[in-house]
Amino acid sequence: MTCAAKPRRLFTNISAYQFASLDGLKELRSSLLDLCRQSALKGTILLAPEGINLFVAGDRPAIDRLLDTLRSLPQLADLDPKFSLSQEQPFTRMLVRLKKEIIAFGVEGIDPRQQTAPRLSAATLKAWLDEKRPIHLLDTRNDYEVRLGTFRGAIATEIGHFRDFPDAARLLPPSLKAAPVVTFCTGGIRCEKAAPLLQQMGFQEVWQLDGGILRYFEEVGAAHFQGECFVFDRRAGVDPALTETDTVLCYACQAPLTAPEQADSRYRPGISCPFCFRPADDSLERSQTALDQVCWPLPGSTPAENRRPLRIPGRLDGHNLQQALGQLFPQLAASEWAELCNQGRLLAGDGKSACLDQVVRGGEQFWRVELAEVEPEVNAKVRLLYQDEALLVLDKPAPLPMHSCGRFHRNTLRHFLQLAWHPQAPRPVHRLDANTTGVVICARTHHFARLLQGQFARGEVDKRYLARVQGHPTSDSFVVDLPIADEPQQAGIRAPGEGSPARTEFTVLDRDPDGTSLLEAGLGSGRTNQIRAHLWHCGLPIVGDPAYKPDGLGHSQTLSLIEAPMLLHSWKITLTHPLTKLPVEFSTPPPWT
Repeated sequence: MTCAAKPRRLFTNISAYQFASLDGLKELRSSLLDLCRQSALKGTILLAPEGINLFVAGDRPAIDRLLDTLRSLPQLADLDPKFSLSQEQPFTRMLVRLKKEIIAFGVEGIDPRQQTAPRLSAATLKAWLDEKRPIHLLDTRNDYEVRLGTFRGAIATEIGHFRDFPDAARLLPPSLKAAPVVTFCTGGIRCEKAAPLLQQMGFQEVWQLDGGILRYFEEVGAAHFQGECFVFDRRAGVDPALTETDTVLCYACQAPLTAPEQADSRYRPGISCPFCFRPADDSLERSQTALDQVCWPLPGSTPAENRRPLRIPGRLDGHNLQQALGQLFPQLAASEWAELCNQGRLLAGDGKSACLDQVVRGGEQFWRVELAEVEPEVNAKVRLLYQDEALLVLDKPAPLPMHSCGRFHRNTLRHFLQLAWHPQAPRPVHRLDANTTGVVICARTHHFARLLQGQFARGEVDKRYLARVQGHPTSDSFVVDLPIADEPQQAGIRAPGEGSPARTEFTVLDRDPDGTSLLEAGLGSGRTNQIRAHLWHCGLPIVGDPAYKPDGLGHSQTLSLIEAPMLLHSWKITLTHPLTKLPVEFSTPPPWT
């Protein structure tokens, strides 16, 4: 006698959202929590005055009971979930939470109940991509999600949290405002706010992918998509068949791990992975030694090739490459591009040599290969002030760019960190100008970067600067409340005037006989060049500032080691530690007092 194998239990997963005006949220929360617990459902339901957002898994009959209950509310009668199956319960508990927003954004005037961008179906998007229409795909998801997979040629905003999207959107190329843009995310909810924001910012032709990547997978499969889709549960990733992949989450740092990364000896489930592994000797002294070693000799002191991306805007779709480059770079002669092609230094997206007479498509990417050359010297005496499993706190010298820009690619703080902490890739969670010294907060993992960047974006971090200025203020304390231009103007400088709101509080600490004053500056906002522009507007330019000079605007280039330094210093930063949830303060004195 043989026994038939018992069929393996499958869990039904649903994800759904709907923007609708909801009231009586406390009572609704209580009734939904009771229903889910009685039905052995697990997951998360978010309720807010603006609607509902949910991710729930369990047996199909229980899922149906939950959906029937929700659809019995007139405001949610059209709730349309996306379904998938898993062999294990992807959630550990059942949560029903009350929120101000069902997707955190924090931008006034964006209300999907009142305004949404046109929706584009999965089938239509596929057809447009098949036809090679001149559209730009904009990925509104977080950087760690994009790492697992995205549409070919999509523009990634490289954000750590959706609250960072508005700032990232301001940095998009101005040419996109006149081009067709299709936003997408996992299930569509983020685009409900991202797309109207783009419209508010002057983008003329914006769509949102209806149902996001998951519905695209469900309806048209893998066409034009590379990789898998990150999902916010224990499955970590699903493929275009909506089947769970081998990707897992590191529960120590929340990084998604592919199969090769799981095979790494540093991956210990529940303890560490290649991105958060800490050697036994993770002392401040050991880390400082590693940092010193990668900084000397300077990585950029030996010649190395550099590739710069060139993306074709939608308005140039159908032109040949020569015509497109002529419009994008009118300052360069056609003969220069011809010479680059002859030297094999103008490459198509696949890395092969490009031809100037080839027809280009909107969104297509090319690479300009710069000759191997030595980068300018920088001050690499970076001092490690503090470290733990979440944070690195540095005392940044000057001149030293934080990120790749202009003439600097390897002689940057970000590159130093990647070399010294490999395979981790610590990242600064805020900005300092190359010519500014002082405290820099870095996150050791994507997970902590999201938490820290959120604090900065919400204005919860107290940042104090010291500045020595030319002149004596008339008052011992004063406030400058003046917008800063959103776009760079002369020589890449952002001038005060029309733009984003900016507020800085100043206190005079010392008035010196040489005609200079030492000021403390507190930021009420975090605009580019804010302190420098505000002081220049007041007739109190910072000593050594190459851009905001007493006699007008200069240049925004990184100073050389032999030039007089700019006397602006990041003095103190107070924030909430992402692990302890307690306030912590980090400070360091300026090198020029």
